Amino acid sequence: MTRQLSITLPSKSYTYPIVIGEGLLQTDQLIKHLLSLKVSQYAIITDTTVETLHAKILAMHLNNHKLKTILISFPPGEDHKSRATKEFCEDKLLGIGAGRDTCIIGMGGGIVTDLAGFVASTYCRGVPSVMIPTSLLAMVDASIGGKTGLNVPQGKNLIGTITQPTAVFIDTATLTTLPLAEIKNGMAEIIKHGLIADKTYLDFLKANAKKLLNLDLQLMEEAIYGSVVIKGKIVEEDEAEKGKRRLLNFGHTVAHAVEIATEHDIPHGRAVAIGVITESYLAMKMGHLQLSDFNAICDIIDLYQIDLTWQGTLKPGHLLDIMRMDKKSLRQTPRFVILNEIGKPLEFDGQYCTVAEEKSLHQAIEWMCSHLMIKNGVC
Repeated sequence: MTRQLSITLPSKSYTYPIVIGEGLLQTDQLIKHLLSLKVSQYAIITDTTVETLHAKILAMHLNNHKLKTILISFPPGEDHKSRATKEFCEDKLLGIGAGRDTCIIGMGGGIVTDLAGFVASTYCRGVPSVMIPTSLLAMVDASIGGKTGLNVPQGKNLIGTITQPTAVFIDTATLTTLPLAEIKNGMAEIIKHGLIADKTYLDFLKANAKKLLNLDLQLMEEAIYGSVVIKGKIVEEDEAEKGKRRLLNFGHTVAHAVEIATEHDIPHGRAVAIGVITESYLAMKMGHLQLSDFNAICDIIDLYQIDLTWQGTLKPGHLLDIMRMDKKSLRQTPRFVILNEIGKPLEFDGQYCTVAEEKSLHQAIEWMCSHLMIKNGVC
């Protein structure tokens, strides 16, 4: 079964499709879309792992349909989500004489889709792009909504653009090549979407945890669709992240700090799970979230067996210093998305995030460092 929805941006009178289905890349739907762009060539930007698993097959498929296609690949990992890698991709495009009649296809996880989207947004002052996410995280988060970017030593995604693709094609069959840890990473973002917007969707995730972890592709398609619907609606209301789109950063102020402090030893999905629990603890300390809801949030993270531990030592002061560079910060003071209850975040006069009381914030970060991350999924 193939599902399709779209994101419509009223301010730009622009709509693009998001297509979800098993075996989607072997159908003519992608070919028809690429032909509709009326460009002369296509450049698949990917990493070397996805190149071997999927991208070479796709390039051959496109070339067999007379779509001139080249591959540009770089090593996997957060270290390569960098200015140097963007320059490398641009030099490859310049080397083949690619002009504005080139389409960039970002095929891979969130690192690839963020970087490929950024390249497309600036190359020749902007060329069309298509996103083909191959990790669960990228399917429900990075490839949806047009955020592009790269990392710098000061923080994650601090340089980039918001530039929408012409389409997103999500082939759930690519998930079968992922290890279980990567499925769990993606589930952290999916759970986050339920927590900020839809308790009924969260109940679906709780009821089907075992089947989703066992990669029941029919149920996974339903889970991805539900997650994309939540994110898509928020993006439609606030593409430029001036207000409501900040909700999608629930858990991420802490998560990004954890990723940087551990030098990405803790991957994004696990860091989001840690961040979701810690920021929920903060909301409870600030007098908003009830203990019963906090325990329910811990329970669903535990249900999906997401690893919250780390063997190293984290210093609360260092984490707080990193958080000052978060994109939601004002005057280097971090702000947080705060839940009032599951599925109902606080609006804070349309800001959808707020400065935390210093005492509560220190308590939450110290609790995370001394309690949460030395236990395995137990709050």
